[in-house]
Amino acid sequence: MNRDAPAFAWEFLCDPPRTASVAPSSAALARTATSPVPGSGDPVVVELGPGTGTITEVIRRRLGGRGRQLAIEVSPRLADRLALRYPDVEVICADATELPAILLDRVLVADVVVSGLPWAAFAGAGSPTLLDQLPGCLGGNGALTQLGYAATRWAPPARRQLDELCRSFEEVTTSRTIWRNLPPAVIHVARRPRRDR
Repeated sequence: MNRDAPAFAWEFLCDPPRTASVAPSSAALARTATSPVPGSGDPVVVELGPGTGTITEVIRRRLGGRGRQLAIEVSPRLADRLALRYPDVEVICADATELPAILLDRVLVADVVVSGLPWAAFAGAGSPTLLDQLPGCLGGNGALTQLGYAATRWAPPARRQLDELCRSFEEVTTSRTIWRNLPPAVIHVARRPRRDR
């Protein structure tokens, strides 16, 4: 069993809609989600909803000390745990909707945003939504990866969000189902944010 599973399960019990999963991301999912992280240069990589850090660790390895890595986690418990485990990652305890201000404060533009957030995090009565804001956080050749669960990917809310992703980016592809994850998942990779929206 993953050593972080109990902490993650506790977060799920405390706030199921915000946590959205009963278990941390698998290594197979983490590899797929981080595929757009460049293997050279000094990219700025932002992770939304890092949880217990499975994807954080893969990003760290891919960067190998290059660039800058930010992890935005809304749960104070998980943010503290992550900051202790990865002192070289800039862990920020905040809601993902604060990303534009976080980047502005640091005079940064993201090259890659890796999102483990549930689709529900993108919806809301307020305007603009998180998905409205993400293209403006990325450089012209930037990429966003977004987790989706295989069992719900055809449900109306997930389809609406995927349609919005297609309107916000020039190219959107979806991985094969990652069966070695609980629950089975897919990764949507959106590249080149549209500036004409």
